Amino acid sequence: MKQYDVIVIGSGMSGMTVANKCASKGLKVAVTDELPYGGTCALRGCDPKKIIIGATEVRDFAQRLAGKGIDTVPEVNWKDVMAFKQEFVNAMPGKIEKGYKHNDIDTYHGAARFISNDSVEIESQVLKGDKVVIATGARSRTLTFEGGNYALTSTDFLNLKELPKSMIFIGGGYIAFEFAHIARRCGAEVTIVHRGPRPLENFDKDIVHHLSEATQKLGIKLVLETNVTGIKKETKGFTVVGEKNGSEVEFAAEAVFNSAGRVPHINDLDLKAASVALNKRGIEVNEFLQSTSNPNVYAAGDAADSNGLPLTPVAVYEGHIIASNIIKGNNRRAEYPPMPSVVFTLPAMASVGLTEEEARKYGMDIRVNNKAVPEWFNAKRLNTSEYAFKTIINTDSGTLVGAHLIGPGVEETINFFSLAIYKSIPVQDLKKMIYAYPTMGSDITSML
Repeated sequence: MKQYDVIVIGSGMSGMTVANKCASKGLKVAVTDELPYGGTCALRGCDPKKIIIGATEVRDFAQRLAGKGIDTVPEVNWKDVMAFKQEFVNAMPGKIEKGYKHNDIDTYHGAARFISNDSVEIESQVLKGDKVVIATGARSRTLTFEGGNYALTSTDFLNLKELPKSMIFIGGGYIAFEFAHIARRCGAEVTIVHRGPRPLENFDKDIVHHLSEATQKLGIKLVLETNVTGIKKETKGFTVVGEKNGSEVEFAAEAVFNSAGRVPHINDLDLKAASVALNKRGIEVNEFLQSTSNPNVYAAGDAADSNGLPLTPVAVYEGHIIASNIIKGNNRRAEYPPMPSVVFTLPAMASVGLTEEEARKYGMDIRVNNKAVPEWFNAKRLNTSEYAFKTIINTDSGTLVGAHLIGPGVEETINFFSLAIYKSIPVQDLKKMIYAYPTMGSDITSML
């Protein structure tokens, strides 16, 4: 048995943060992961996805400016894009492990399971830790209906050697929309099947409406209020069976993808052996991100039932919280600043703070600015018709409490609004600022 001050299970952004920060303070640290080091964001999510999107952005931009200075609209070469993406992915695990070794962190490659409150087993090796950090991230939700095993995952999509000519996404969340936009711009026929009355339910409904319209305008079939009940394998491709308004409906495609959400990847840890309480949202933690039932254990990122959104920057933030609490004793509470979230479709959709529904539920006296602005200069110069915003202002304090945007550059503009909410900058002060022009940020004053 090997003894450690800290054992970190999972080598994504939160686990990496904890391991390196604790090691920098002289603690003896071990880290393990059953998958290559790097986690979802670097290897199977944000980063590779954004690389692929880059190629579709070029095509989209050229299409919008066709006949306005651009004569030829390029095609996306899927194999070349995937090869470019793989350069980044292949380099990451070795780079991370090299960093661990530089910091004298012991590295393991295998699935961990608890055998007691402070000990884990990794492929017959037993490690004992004063503290154990669970940072195992999330996995695709299991489809329990007949044929659910035929559905591919987001990881599979990001590793497709060839793009199917047609595909169906089950579930209408951000994964479905982002990958559907990629696939459609690369020439595939795409259908999104969602069981609810509107997709992207955690985002502002008015801005989602704009994205839904843009998605259908792109040629993606958006099927709502349809509950998928099975997948049938055919001679060529698959048939997705669903129920809509009491009637059976079917959709055919070469490939089917599970985009029905993600759940904490913690089922194989044998948490019961360590008396670690959990629920469907993850490991139950207190304000220090410490297990509510086992003080030896902390959890961060998608594995934890915390108040943080399932976003990479939030996982990093939680990693810093846990490292500080391990090093100094529980001294730092998880107090979340505004957490901006982006759906990287084209057009992109971004959100931070309260939705209008939430603000009204809290009884706030608010002023809402909700407008589509395709006539603004920034929309005109980019030749796009999708540009809209909704800002929510607390009239009592005169400060912004929510911002929801769709259009070009909103993935950057949303950060200005995040700062304004975080620091409670009065709206009148934001309007007095001088912004560089012409930039997307220069539109902020007109959104308030």
